[in-house]
Amino acid sequence: MENSSRFFANKDCQYYPCHKGLEELNCMFCYCPFYQEEKCPGNPAWLDLDGRIVKDCTDCVFPHRPESYDVIIRWISEKIKNREVSDEIRKKAVKIRSSKRG
Repeated sequence: MENSSRFFANKDCQYYPCHKGLEELNCMFCYCPFYQEEKCPGNPAWLDLDGRIVKDCTDCVFPHRPESYDVIIRWISEKIKNREVSDEIRKKAVKIRSSKRG
């Protein structure tokens, strides 16, 4: 697959390939947007490091598969759409809209 707005393979990266077993490794989401999510579409392991639970995504290739792009973009869009907008931001938006009207 060629580099595009949906796929990017950084073969010059010192860590490439960061995961084994993929013929085409998409680097677009090098840092997985699901990392901080307890439930994600990947297959993470959970490690107990002296009583501290840590998510281990070493064997997860979900964000690097080209076909995962749409799922990730949809999830990010929903997350943004559903987040609470602070009253301060809402007031600024109303002020801007009002000033543009005339």
